[in-house]
Amino acid sequence: MRDYLKFYIDGAWVDPIEAKTADVINPATEAVAGRISLGSAADVDKAVAAARMAFASWSQTTREQRLDLLGAIQAEYAKRQTELGDAIIEEMGAPSSLAHGFHVGLGAGHLQTAIEVLRDFKFDEPHGATVIAREPIGVCALITPWNWPMNQTCVKIFPALATGCTMILKPPQLAPFSAQILAEILHAAGVPAGVFNMIQGSGSVIGTALSTHEDVDMVSFTGSEPVGVQIQKDAAATVKRVALELGGKSPFIVLDDDALAANVAGATAGMMGNSGQTCSAGSRLLVPAARMEEAIAAARTAADGVTVGDPRGNVAMGPVVSRAQYDVIQSYIQKGLDEGAKLIAGGLGRPDGLDKGWFVRPTVFVGTNDMVIAREEIFGPVLVIIGYQDVDHAVEIANDTSFGLAGYANGSDLDQCRAVARRMRTGWISINGGFDFHAPFGGYKRSGNGREWGEYGFHEYLEVKSLLGYGAA
Repeated sequence: MRDYLKFYIDGAWVDPIEAKTADVINPATEAVAGRISLGSAADVDKAVAAARMAFASWSQTTREQRLDLLGAIQAEYAKRQTELGDAIIEEMGAPSSLAHGFHVGLGAGHLQTAIEVLRDFKFDEPHGATVIAREPIGVCALITPWNWPMNQTCVKIFPALATGCTMILKPPQLAPFSAQILAEILHAAGVPAGVFNMIQGSGSVIGTALSTHEDVDMVSFTGSEPVGVQIQKDAAATVKRVALELGGKSPFIVLDDDALAANVAGATAGMMGNSGQTCSAGSRLLVPAARMEEAIAAARTAADGVTVGDPRGNVAMGPVVSRAQYDVIQSYIQKGLDEGAKLIAGGLGRPDGLDKGWFVRPTVFVGTNDMVIAREEIFGPVLVIIGYQDVDHAVEIANDTSFGLAGYANGSDLDQCRAVARRMRTGWISINGGFDFHAPFGGYKRSGNGREWGEYGFHEYLEVKSLLGYGAA
């Protein structure tokens, strides 16, 4: 039982101003795994004041000082990776291999990337007698989701630290444990008082207080489209910068070649990773209509081969994060059936043998792009296979969505994959499994604005200043 009842403000663990708590539920057992305190607007005021005071000195630190701090954080992070993985298993149900592997590894990767970028980042650039300076934007509110807790938290904290900003983190209420450990890591590494602050609580209270706060200069939010829209509205009155990474309904185009079956199987298994709770998941699988039966066979075999169960064991998929999320996913599966989509794997209810925990059956439909299950983000292990006539038709289907976060192009002909990727209206495209910590990540259309990861992630936390005549002789 974890009791995380204090907030981290101004370099110390402090009691909330109002004593109010919430239980955190283990989604695999439905049992209470711990408690957190729920913060208030008064706690936000306290944290923002600390961040504002610390900004005066932290913003003036040198590149070398920030590199030293990031190196110290890296050493502390390495010591506690096992604890972080255990917390992620418990808070959001990720299987052990995934929690201790990619979940924790993403946090470490973003930290290493921040170090690499900071070493050579050009904060000043001369243009004749003018110098273009990039300076920290100020106090940043970082609001993160529950589905990839270390990834989404670290991809904000470390660029903010590296660029000289101060911050207040609002972790997800459903999955708060790993953020608590990360705060302890930052404290042990010697982050100066007030530079990093953390308040637990509900998004409607803490998120709103941060988004509307006069002394917050920037909000970085990852989560759902409706919440992102509300944050933009809340932030408008103070004209603060807002960076949003929102939802997706990402297309995965499998080209017509000898690797089709293997690519379909890989795309299907990949969709089920993290229980489908990934904003960039390739949830629309586009395959040649002429080879639909072959694709169905490969997808069915792959989905049926996904082991589901206790995330502490050797399984590929654990539960989804909560009862509410389970119910939403079940409602979408029912919509797929009602719309006449062809169910080829999975379906309603829990997998056989699991009568407790929010476990969902790895589900695959064959449908059309106008169906609800192909247009709305389900955020669960539900894949829709859609047939295309030719490559032009595949691209047309891929782009026929209000989202534009991610995309995938797999095939043996690399030039054809490249051509398809160029035509997809989305911000991040993986060709044959490509992955890069330095590649900017973010979306077109309703998938958000701004970019994270690598050098582009630094720019979200910087203002641009023109110093005319600075370089005059």
